[in-house]
Amino acid sequence: MNRPILREMTSDDAAHVIALNEAVVAVTSPMDLQRFAELYELSSLHLVAEVNREVVGFVLAMTDACAYDNGNYQWFAQRLKNFLYVDRIVVAPACRGLGLGRLLYSHLDDQARQSGLVQVCAEMDLNPPNEGSLAFHKKSGFIRLGTRILDSGKQVSMQTRFLLCDCNKA
Repeated sequence: MNRPILREMTSDDAAHVIALNEAVVAVTSPMDLQRFAELYELSSLHLVAEVNREVVGFVLAMTDACAYDNGNYQWFAQRLKNFLYVDRIVVAPACRGLGLGRLLYSHLDDQARQSGLVQVCAEMDLNPPNEGSLAFHKKSGFIRLGTRILDSGKQVSMQTRFLLCDCNKA
């Protein structure tokens, strides 16, 4: 496998992003072309990961200054300031375990720090559990702030990770 390349997502990536999302819709939420356009517009960070010119992962994230009408986002916004909310991060099943999630989060963290944000927030399914996501986020330093039960009955773990800053910069 060639090295993955991260780049800014464009509207031309919509079909690939929607297909990746659909493959894991049980642990994200549905996304059609209209929803893609809405999330893309709201996102302050939208990246895709490519391997051999094929989109194999993506992330959509919003700052706390966003007017996002979403219960999970609002839960964080009511409790925290200066955060970046990961609405969804998806890696193609065939590419899991290759470090793409870490690569996407590393770039996301760098962008958040450059914007003066101090933490990254996300939710993971608890019931039914998304074991892979829970393990990945725990290993990545996320901690649980609380839980939510969604209208669908699904229970999610509301988590954050504080970003370390380079305090020696002038």
